[in-house]
Amino acid sequence: MSDILPKKSLGQHWLKDQTSLENIVASAELSKQDTVLEVGPGLGALTKHLCEAAQKVVAIELDQHLAQELKIKIPNSNLQIINADILKFNLTEIDRGYKIVANLPYYLTSNFIRIISESANPPKLAVLLVQKEVAERLTAAPGQMSILAVTAQIYWQLERGLVVTAEMFDPPPKVDSQVVILHRRRQPLFEADNKVLFQIVKAGFSQKRKTLLNSLSAGLRTEKSVISQALKRAGIDESRRAQTLSLEEWYELYKALN
Repeated sequence: MSDILPKKSLGQHWLKDQTSLENIVASAELSKQDTVLEVGPGLGALTKHLCEAAQKVVAIELDQHLAQELKIKIPNSNLQIINADILKFNLTEIDRGYKIVANLPYYLTSNFIRIISESANPPKLAVLLVQKEVAERLTAAPGQMSILAVTAQIYWQLERGLVVTAEMFDPPPKVDSQVVILHRRRQPLFEADNKVLFQIVKAGFSQKRKTLLNSLSAGLRTEKSVISQALKRAGIDESRRAQTLSLEEWYELYKALN
């Protein structure tokens, strides 16, 4: 297995530090009743720990050669290895109430969080090792918000965990990583049509340097006078910018526009 070279095209950086691996598993609070979905198991360093802690581990690996090798290296009866693209995988095939633990390739993060957020069968908990900057973006407060932060925080309660420095990986990435823990909210944060809500959020962020009045008008293809009245009803100054809004203000704007 040590002869396998990481593929840059798949964003493969394998975590080799045992203390970090143990911390990630501990963050998932696993029991022998849990089903865990692991994304990108790679050489299986994290997979071994998950198999010891959980009832069942489903590992999704895009690299066919790695998937085959992993079956040989970890022949545990509670491990199921699937050679597939996680962005195309049907999450309803996993037992309800499952957890996700993953050292995510950086290029996957935004799409993956959107997919698990909007899935008909979301995990109850996700422990993700992501680029440190992305962990900071996900947990940002108003003033530094992004579409990713708004999406994540509407569906999840988030906390940042262990920082894992670049030299802990093989090969070392150019930046440090950080664990981010996503606890699924029991109820949606707001009673809203999330498709419509996120259309408004996306429009607001479509021209971040412009005021909400301008970006919403352009993004929603709606007259400025209509947007101005909606912002007034929502109690939001039309000269503000999208990144300054709180989740509650996005909801007020959603109600004002609908």
